[in-house]
Amino acid sequence: MMQGVSDSPATPLLALLVEDDARLAALTREYLEGHGVAVVVVGDGRRGLAEALGGRYDVVLLDLMLPEKDGLEVCRELRGRSDLPVIVLTARGEEADRVMGLELGADDYLAKPYSPRELLARIRAVTRRAKGRAGPARGAVRVAGLFIDPAARTVTLDGREVHLTGYEFALLEALARRAGRILSREQLMELARGSAEEAFDRSIDVHVSRLRQKLGDDPRRPRLIKTVRGSGYVLAGERE
Repeated sequence: MMQGVSDSPATPLLALLVEDDARLAALTREYLEGHGVAVVVVGDGRRGLAEALGGRYDVVLLDLMLPEKDGLEVCRELRGRSDLPVIVLTARGEEADRVMGLELGADDYLAKPYSPRELLARIRAVTRRAKGRAGPARGAVRVAGLFIDPAARTVTLDGREVHLTGYEFALLEALARRAGRILSREQLMELARGSAEEAFDRSIDVHVSRLRQKLGDDPRRPRLIKTVRGSGYVLAGERE
C-alpha cells in the first residue's frame, strides 16, 4: 500500500504543498526547491486530495484551513487509501489541532509560522522513515506473533498483514526490538523520529492508540503494547 516514494536515493524528492496562502506557498516552495525538494502547490483541499492520490509524490505538506475541503478531511480520506507521508501544517499550533491531525493519520506536524529549515528537516525525516533508510540495515524481528521485516517494510501479526504508516512502523519496530523493556515517551519519540524536539505530551499516546487499533489490541486490556503508568510503554513478549 506504500506509494509515492522514489526508489532511487539520488532522485530528488517531490512534495505536494496544499496551501491556500499564495505568498507563504511561494516562499516555502522557493526555499525547498533551493534545497533539492521539488514542490507542486495546490490551493484547495479537493484538488489537493486528488493530486495526492495520483501516487507520484514523496510527501504531502497539508494546511488544515483550506477551501473546498478541510485539511483534516483530506488527511482522513488520504490515509484511508494511501500510506503516503503527511506533514500537517497548523496555523494556531493548538494541541487539539495537532492531536486531531495525528489521530487521522498524519506522520508529523508543524505549527505556523514555521521555519523553512525545520520543515525541510521534517520532510527528510518522514521520507527516510517511509523508505526504511532512517539508519543502518536491520534484520527482521519476531515477537509475540509479530513479524517485522524492515527490508520489505512489512508487518504481519499471526500471519495477517498489517498496513502501517512510516511513523507507526518505526514505533512498532522500536518497541519490538526492545520487547519486555519499558520505554518512556521521550525514548520512543527519539527512536521513532530521531529527535524528541518539538514533541508534545500527547503525540506519542496518539500514535500508540492508532497502532493498537491496527493491531487489534484492546486498549483496556492490551495483550501486545502495554501502558506502564508514569513510565511509558512496553511490548509484551520475548524476541524469538
